[in-house]
Amino acid sequence: MHDPRSAAAAAAVMLPFEGPRGPRPRKALSTRNIFIYGTLLLFAFYYLLPLYVMIVTSLKGMPEIRMGNIFSPPVEITFEPWVKAWSEVCTGLNCDGLSRGFWNSVRITVPSVILSIAIASVNGYALANWRFKGADAFFTILIFGAFIPYQVMLYPLVIILREMGLYGTLWGLVLVHSIFGMPILTLLFRNYFTSLPEELFKAARVDGAGFWGIYLKIMLPMSLPIFVVAIILQVTGIWNDFLFGVVYTKPDVYPMTVQLNNIVNSVQGVKEYNVNMAATLLTGLVPLFVYFVSGKLFVRGIAAGAVKG
Repeated sequence: MHDPRSAAAAAAVMLPFEGPRGPRPRKALSTRNIFIYGTLLLFAFYYLLPLYVMIVTSLKGMPEIRMGNIFSPPVEITFEPWVKAWSEVCTGLNCDGLSRGFWNSVRITVPSVILSIAIASVNGYALANWRFKGADAFFTILIFGAFIPYQVMLYPLVIILREMGLYGTLWGLVLVHSIFGMPILTLLFRNYFTSLPEELFKAARVDGAGFWGIYLKIMLPMSLPIFVVAIILQVTGIWNDFLFGVVYTKPDVYPMTVQLNNIVNSVQGVKEYNVNMAATLLTGLVPLFVYFVSGKLFVRGIAAGAVKG
């Protein structure tokens, strides 16, 4: 009599052996990994080396700098260059350091960021969820404005600000930054709101919510990542701006970047490289701080539709 157990055992022996499934584990030191990490380390070294030189130079005294080895760490650390860059160095007619320019930049950046993001977020929300007559033409004009070179608009804006009585004032520069930040921010917000579930908008409409109710109670709480993206872009762009600052303001209200240019390019007196490096680092601290504090949310915002078409 045929034994079914022996037949099953024979069939099992005849079947090929099945090993573990899934992708084969990669070697930690494969040629591919060595190439990728080697390239990344090379680029990191290329970009971090100037920063290292700036930091160590700003912590040295001038006698040590004159010895010529810019890569060596400071023998005796001193913060006097930082103090002088902040409160003593001449930035033109004034010799009160970068402190004046810092507070001017704060008074320019904060209202510019708030105003441009507030208006652009409403524009993007309206373009994404409330189709009105001429919406496509309006959006096309905004996108076209994002690609107009700034230099083309310099002189017309000088005339406009002069006629408005805002030329040479902080509020005139705030208005300029808000206008130029509007097109790209509107594009970012419009694309982000388009990526949100449309059912939420429709359900709110069925419940009787209006334009501002949906925006404030539904869209705004869900938009933290894209707001962080917009804040980082605006703070970085406005704080680092030099062209608009030197064209549309006057010496008493120069932003920090214009004062830094006056310090570095001064041809009077002894060239104090340690003070120049300290002034440069002080000028860049605010954008670096904003990015490192909100860097994760920045990546989330980009991944959540900030650059989707």
